[in-house]
Amino acid sequence: MDRLRKMANLVEIGSFKAGQGQRPFLIAGPCVIESEQLAMDTAGRIAEITKSLGIPYVFKSSFDKANRTSIASFRGPGLDKGLDVLAKVRKQVGVPVLTDVHTEEQATAAGTVVDMLQIPAFLCRQTDLLIAAARTGKVVNVKKGQFLSPLEMGHAVKKVEECGNRKIVLTERGSSFGYNNLVVDMRSFPILRSFGYPVVFDATHSVQLPGGGGSKSSGQREFVEPLACAAAGAGVDGFFMEVHPNPDEALSDGPNMVPLHQLKTLLERVMRICDAANPRK
Repeated sequence: MDRLRKMANLVEIGSFKAGQGQRPFLIAGPCVIESEQLAMDTAGRIAEITKSLGIPYVFKSSFDKANRTSIASFRGPGLDKGLDVLAKVRKQVGVPVLTDVHTEEQATAAGTVVDMLQIPAFLCRQTDLLIAAARTGKVVNVKKGQFLSPLEMGHAVKKVEECGNRKIVLTERGSSFGYNNLVVDMRSFPILRSFGYPVVFDATHSVQLPGGGGSKSSGQREFVEPLACAAAGAGVDGFFMEVHPNPDEALSDGPNMVPLHQLKTLLERVMRICDAANPRK
């Protein structure tokens, strides 16, 4: 039990710190970069919302979704164009940015532009990818594989640490529970935090129904709020939410994304629970 009470080390992300004693931060944005305009507009609006609520914010969107269910699904603008958009968001909106990487070459290139590199859940055991991300010196957000127990994430942490990088964040996104379904075990949060790093709850991928739409994944966005509230009560250092102005028209992950116009109300409730469950000085 003493090991599970270990507090998360502070990790600097842009102009704020995440971890012990800090207000939970938000990682949010459209699943994939659909256009520069959509990315800029969504990032700007989320930045306004989070600023009004005193929540540190990291913009997230992917230049390539390499793990789409169908070969015909939209993947994104690609590395070069995608990084150009992320650099523009970072400069003009003035927030840290995060994107997924799937290969060592992508990690190296993205590390010159973004503040955080995200290791997709399916790739959290890929040693060479973890090493490449760690060697950029950027914050590495490792998403827990749907097929792993929380304790097994210690191996991923060790791989990043062995490269001299201790700017690590761990994200829970649910565990496989039969066909096309995920569940979230709230015991995961203290177990992941026991490795000494900030823990994030991915509230939108946790309500995904992988492959549940036939040639694509489906989702149940109506459960984002209750799960996020439960995670807030359990104690997390941040939240991950994919957000879109019109999820029903989104090119990726629409069924589980939060509509932009609902985000502020959702965050207000979640943060009230965070403040009540984990009062900060």
